[in-house]
Amino acid sequence: MKLSEQVKPISYLKAHAPEVIRKLGEDRQPVVITLHGEAKAVLQDLTQYEETQETLALLKILALTNKQVQDGKVDTAGNAFERIRNRLAKKT
Repeated sequence: MKLSEQVKPISYLKAHAPEVIRKLGEDRQPVVITLHGEAKAVLQDLTQYEETQETLALLKILALTNKQVQDGKVDTAGNAFERIRNRLAKKT
């Protein structure tokens, strides 16, 4: 995906909004909107946006996990399962 091929001035968006929106859904390629020749915004299909947000959330979880490992805040699987078993036993 080359964003340079998807650059449109805001005047184009104003004149062709339905077409731009339809194309976003079909191509799933983001469109860069410029104002006075400077990139100012990115339009993205909603499904693509949601996928991006999910990906970012997973990356954040991975980064937090890596930080915990680096800080030595880890435990063995056996200990983790033992804590779970103890919690379940207390509920019954």
